[in-house]
Amino acid sequence: MNKKYLRDDIIRMSGVNPKKCMRCGKCSGTCPAYDEMEYHPHQFVSMVENGDIEPLLSSDSLYRCLTCFACAERCPRGVEPAKLIEAVRLTAIRRQGANRLTPSDIPAMLDEDIPQQALVSAFRKYTK
Repeated sequence: MNKKYLRDDIIRMSGVNPKKCMRCGKCSGTCPAYDEMEYHPHQFVSMVENGDIEPLLSSDSLYRCLTCFACAERCPRGVEPAKLIEAVRLTAIRRQGANRLTPSDIPAMLDEDIPQQALVSAFRKYTK
């Protein structure tokens, strides 16, 4: 997959415009997982914008992010680094083939206590 397509796909999945980032670092400064991350929230945004995504796909930082959205709350420009991290994480999982759901998987998941919306949401998320 070429870099531009991968970058555009991650931006589309996240719904975030990384060009809005002014690299102030407030998102990283407020991140509770900062010390455990190889790449910090502001670096994720910059690397996605530049199409430098391969290092992110193999980084443990993907799984250190708590998705608490403290970074998004602190951003003066409305950039949401956690959404970008989530999109990169989803891309890594899909590459590993570990995050797929097929229609034949659905009957085994049916339970009268599970809302139908949950199944439809899971199907949409895991089949993209």
